[in-house]
Amino acid sequence: MIDTSSPTRSQGAGSAAAPELQIVPVRNHARWIAAAVSIAALAGLIGSLAKNRNLHWDVIGHYLFAGLIFDGLTTTLWLTAAAMALGLGLGTVIAVMRLSASPVLYSLATFFVWVFRGTPLLVQIIFWGYAAALYKNVMIGIPFTHITFFQAETNSLLTPAVAALLALGLNEAAYASEIVRAGIQSVDPGQTEAAHSLGMRPALTMRRIVLPQAMRVIIPPMGNETINMLKMTALVSVISAHDLMSNIQDVYAQNYQVIPMLVVASIWYLVLVTLLSIPQTWLERRYGRGVTRMGHHSALQRMMQGAVSLTRKHSKEPGR
Repeated sequence: MIDTSSPTRSQGAGSAAAPELQIVPVRNHARWIAAAVSIAALAGLIGSLAKNRNLHWDVIGHYLFAGLIFDGLTTTLWLTAAAMALGLGLGTVIAVMRLSASPVLYSLATFFVWVFRGTPLLVQIIFWGYAAALYKNVMIGIPFTHITFFQAETNSLLTPAVAALLALGLNEAAYASEIVRAGIQSVDPGQTEAAHSLGMRPALTMRRIVLPQAMRVIIPPMGNETINMLKMTALVSVISAHDLMSNIQDVYAQNYQVIPMLVVASIWYLVLVTLLSIPQTWLERRYGRGVTRMGHHSALQRMMQGAVSLTRKHSKEPGR
């Protein structure tokens, strides 16, 4: 047995005290030099732009909050929301069709993705904008007969706004279907088998079991698609859909201030993208609970954390 009552050797009266260790933080001089150079370059660029008279800051300030710009912003926002709703809804259906065991459904979905993902979006916008050159009238009836239930002129139905919505929505559906399909395939097949063993139908299983778990994989790329859709609405200016970029082009076609008006458009697109990034970050954090190893922090939060850690390191240095 070991006698624990006797003092150990380190506790003896004649034993020397152990020297106290000093923790010295690592000095990253290269990081500070790179940060200083980057800040200096950014400050120089901002100063150069601020002093550049060719930008015509008075023109930018005059049109930044003009009524014509807000009209274009309204069209851009509803086009983005409607196209994403159409693309996500139709894309989910196409994704389920591509995962179906039916060769007909799989072939139709694959053909849709092949067509709309394989042609440029600009070509699709122009095609829908000038669809009246292909079909003068839109008719719905029984094929190969003269019986029609609905008939109208193509130009009256496919206005520039409707043509832009169809082009953006159908193109987005092709990409969204692949994102949703990847999310569905990321769910363990055992989840589906367990739901079926409990008597749940395939449609209910997909809606209640598979899709909620697939959202963890779907949300990040779908958020990027939403931001990309917001910027892609600028392409509908080729058919005069009266979005933000269309109104900007109408203005600089009259006053010839191309660069200042493009700066106005860039400022508003940056503002809208920043606002859209907030719910995307919240959704990623919500559906990533219990899965992600590290939390989602914005750039500002990481900078604040770096500043706090740097202050703590300096306070622990000897002589402070």
